[in-house]
Amino acid sequence: MRSILRAVFPFLRWFPMSRNSVRADLTAGITVALVLVPQSMAYAQLAGLPVVYGLYASFIPVIVASMWGSSSQLHTGPVAMLSLMSAAALIAFATPGSPRFIELSIMLALMVGVLRLGLGVLRLGAVVNLLSSPVIVGFTNAAALIIGLSQLSKLIDVPFPRSDLYLADLWGVLQQITEVHWLTLFFALGAWVLIVVMRRIAPALPGVLAAVVVATLVSWAVGYEQKVTVPASQVRDTAALEAIDAYTKVEARIASLTEEMAALNQRAESLANAGDPEAEAEAARIRAQVAPLEYAIKSLKQENNRQRIKLHAVRLEAVPAADGTLALYRSDSVPAGQQGDGRTWRFAKTGEDGITFSAGGAVVGSIPQGLPSMSVPKVHWDLVLALLPAALVMALIGFMEATSISKAIATSTGERVDSNKELVGQGLANIAGSFFGSFTVSGSFSRSAVAARVGAKTGLFAIISAIAVVLVLLFFTPYLYHLPQAVLAVIVMMAVFSLIRIPPLVHAWQIDRIGAYIGIATFASTLLMAPSIANGILIGICLTILHHLIQSMKPRAEVVARKADGTLGGMRTHALPPVSRQFVPVRFDGSLNFVNVAYFEDVILAAHSEFPMARAILVIGSGINEIDASGEEKVREVAKHLREAGVMLAFSGLKHQVMQVFKQSGLVDVLGPDAIFASKEEAMRRLDERWPVGSDDGIAPAATSTHLPQIR
Repeated sequence: MRSILRAVFPFLRWFPMSRNSVRADLTAGITVALVLVPQSMAYAQLAGLPVVYGLYASFIPVIVASMWGSSSQLHTGPVAMLSLMSAAALIAFATPGSPRFIELSIMLALMVGVLRLGLGVLRLGAVVNLLSSPVIVGFTNAAALIIGLSQLSKLIDVPFPRSDLYLADLWGVLQQITEVHWLTLFFALGAWVLIVVMRRIAPALPGVLAAVVVATLVSWAVGYEQKVTVPASQVRDTAALEAIDAYTKVEARIASLTEEMAALNQRAESLANAGDPEAEAEAARIRAQVAPLEYAIKSLKQENNRQRIKLHAVRLEAVPAADGTLALYRSDSVPAGQQGDGRTWRFAKTGEDGITFSAGGAVVGSIPQGLPSMSVPKVHWDLVLALLPAALVMALIGFMEATSISKAIATSTGERVDSNKELVGQGLANIAGSFFGSFTVSGSFSRSAVAARVGAKTGLFAIISAIAVVLVLLFFTPYLYHLPQAVLAVIVMMAVFSLIRIPPLVHAWQIDRIGAYIGIATFASTLLMAPSIANGILIGICLTILHHLIQSMKPRAEVVARKADGTLGGMRTHALPPVSRQFVPVRFDGSLNFVNVAYFEDVILAAHSEFPMARAILVIGSGINEIDASGEEKVREVAKHLREAGVMLAFSGLKHQVMQVFKQSGLVDVLGPDAIFASKEEAMRRLDERWPVGSDDGIAPAATSTHLPQIR
């Protein structure tokens, strides 16, 4: 009964708690919370969401994952990799930060949670083995570059054009380097220096939190934000006003077309589910109307990206009027006798209350105060299939990340990590979180490492960190208004650039050249296909499976002979003379199944062709782990063909499961009882006795061998 309760409620393993363990968890929880709050806000922006959603994702999911996971030191919450993948998966369907984008982010978290929970319940944690080490390294390196460089625009305070090609967007940012806002860059560099210095002189203190506090105070003191909203009539530059008006109209058109496309998709989905042939035909007709809308939206977004960059380059001066209002002019068109306020104003956004201009930098701004209310996530059924590949990759990547962190920590704690239980815990965390406004979460390496270093004993530390986030949501969000977004960008960049690893690819190149090529291909495809980075790792997985399939189709096989030390080695590899003129020993290191039976036949018949006077071909079968119906049938065919030529097909060292198939299928009778040997040494001794040295032969020397398949 106790074991059943612990299986259903894994957190019962925490009890009984001692005073020392509670004290350790309290210290670890508070320490992790100091890192969690700024990180979660930064990762929310990386996911294309308002910063408050990072705090929402650091509440319920943290508690659920700690209670139902298998690792006591793993801290779950927003992480850089999945935040970027979430934004990349959804950017084609909604504008980042929009209500629809928020809904889709929460829905994606629900999908990832269901997939992880399903894999855990079905005990399919081994599916992560589809991700080979070179593929993971290649993908992680590319994703880290994409994540980090996507924050570059916030460091210099210029627009980041978003399209279907990340590298083109990044080039658009680099072209704006001359438009850098120097105070924003100063805040970014200052935060970076402070974090680095604190890591070196006081590693026990949270440098990230110190950077956030100092930057927020300085931003408030110097009036870093500096925004003003004016009616269009106060913009005294016709060209700028026309450009702003055109930009606003295109934005409205994009929103209208997006809503129209969503309505069509929902209508088509409902008709398709009706099961009526006429309704299905109508659904197909409606879906045909969606493609032109998608193309129009894409074209309009590209147009507005270019327009936004042009608007950002326009510099205006504000001239105070007698009535206290501001009139905005270009520098070279300020009326004679009037003087600007000394600040340079740039276009920020438009709204119902007018046009907003900025003379400062971007700050976090107002954060809603209070806890998220519980609500059922809105599921856009028309997008479920479209988002399923990204959700599956995110489920696997997040699970791999969480389990690797847990196992790394377990090496020092001695705690046993159950991958399937971790899947369940992570799945439940995402599902529960989606009911409280959370986007996709996973195990965090940095926060888990902090917890382990500080001495967390149980998952109670994670619950304490979540309570700290609750306190921030209830009482402290107004104090974060002046936090520069450039500081959050630095936090993200420092976190993800530390994930870039080159030595594993170099090591793979030395021991597995094909695997290294696949890792490099994964890296390149992830970069080239960004922001759809999930496609990059899918390509890596497909290449890995294809490579494994090719290896399975042509396993290692070679004619062997005696080396100087008496052991067996490949004749061609070591340039050895044959062991006998009467029989040919062939090593076959692969299972006999439908994938490679044709290759097995080629190997045996090639050996017979190369040594036509040999009276037996001995298959050294210690490397054959299994045999299926296709393999059994092929052995019969090859044995029959050789027998007609007066040659015996023999096997040695067969494993129990293979020998069982030989007996049950009657292969032992087909081959003959004198063709099955317990070991290769016994086989070679008995075949030597049967055909002693000096018997008639006509076998060709090994050095002239040209027809056998290439051996790997």
